[in-house]
Amino acid sequence: MNNKKNEKFYFKLRKNINEWLEDNINLDSKFREYILVVPDIFYLLIKLVQDPDVPQNKKIKLVAAIAYFISPFDIMPEAILGPVGYLDDLALATYVLNDLLNSIDPQIIKRNWVGDTDILVTIKKVLINADNIIGKGVWGKLKGMFK
Repeated sequence: MNNKKNEKFYFKLRKNINEWLEDNINLDSKFREYILVVPDIFYLLIKLVQDPDVPQNKKIKLVAAIAYFISPFDIMPEAILGPVGYLDDLALATYVLNDLLNSIDPQIIKRNWVGDTDILVTIKKVLINADNIIGKGVWGKLKGMFK
């Protein structure tokens, strides 16, 4: 996995989201809160793939979630929806991270987290609200991809 390329994507994503949110100041705060955490979740996926304490079989799912982030072909395309289109990527990533949490020490995830919030709370919050954020149909399709 090309670390420089992924870090470049992370910084570009972070910049684009911040600029878009500045231009869309009236966006529902529910969406704003989740969109802001997207770059940090992406970066966490990258760091966990590189962490030697993460089991190989879990890294496969992490790589798949990264590929979904980067791919222009997904259920809610960013090219059409703008950063709101990253909400399905966020839901999928937290689904994969929750699966990882069930099999490793949570400290491994915490030490790789660069965000401002508690990552365990963030994962739980996204998962609890996924139906409201992206809709039941989209959420069901995403979970079906990773069972």
